[in-house]
Amino acid sequence: MRIYQTVVLTFGLALISAYAEDPIDLNAGAIFADCEDCPQMVVIPPGAFVMGNDGGVNDERYEGPPHDVTIGYSFAFGLLEITTAQFREFVQDTGYSAGTDCRMWTGKTVEPVAGKDWGDPGYGRPPRDDDPVACVSWYDAKAYVAWLSKTTGRSYRLPTEAEWEYVAHGGGATVHAWGDDPEAGCGVANYYDQSAAGQRPWDPVACDDGHRMVAPVGSLAPNPFGVFDVIGNVWEWVEDCYLVPYGPQATDGSAYQVKGSCEKRGVRGGAWHSRSTWQRPTFRGRDTEDFVTQVFGIRVVRDLP
Repeated sequence: MRIYQTVVLTFGLALISAYAEDPIDLNAGAIFADCEDCPQMVVIPPGAFVMGNDGGVNDERYEGPPHDVTIGYSFAFGLLEITTAQFREFVQDTGYSAGTDCRMWTGKTVEPVAGKDWGDPGYGRPPRDDDPVACVSWYDAKAYVAWLSKTTGRSYRLPTEAEWEYVAHGGGATVHAWGDDPEAGCGVANYYDQSAAGQRPWDPVACDDGHRMVAPVGSLAPNPFGVFDVIGNVWEWVEDCYLVPYGPQATDGSAYQVKGSCEKRGVRGGAWHSRSTWQRPTFRGRDTEDFVTQVFGIRVVRDLP
């Protein structure tokens, strides 16, 4: 990866990239990349919010209890989900073997499909370079951020569950990231809408985001923090070990961890086939660390000075 100094135009935004030898702009909303092919990152300011919701689609999916969280530090959050091209560079550089037999909808249920993986996630076409990488496990996501840290000399990691939800709310407190109407998110979220209708046995929302399946990253509008696709497109692994209901974990933005093995890790944000009730910033997915499915991808965080 070549460290560089230039101005690039991506997704209609003028992005000034920072470089390893230069200090980066720590002002909220500043966008930078640590190398030519590195993920573009946006600076998220410190802040406080109420995490969770006193409800959920069922008892197992309880999203509470609500609790105050104060994130007293700035951090850099991936402007976009990690793409197929970015994950391919990691695999080619390291020879890493990612999870396979990716789970996907087979017409009646979700099942592992032999031979399907991030290089062929079952779209009926090859994945585009600018599609979010999919069919990756938590282990795969952790391996990617470890490689990115080693390659750049910077501290990259998965977001904590609190950091992710803070960014997803975008400074607001509505039921959905875009407001309270579950039907009105197609401008910012690629979820189960009129374009996708008929692919799953649940009702699509009334709006139309123009994408039948996964969408190229950055296709829709960013949220108030400037982040694209934080809701919808593909689910995003987080660092935390999953605990429901929320328990005595820290309220400073750090991840909840356990001694020994973790039964399930958190995954957030919903995907292109997810119903609207799963698209709330407070909704909490959870799966085993080796779980590989067509709609799980990666978002990265970079620690700042």
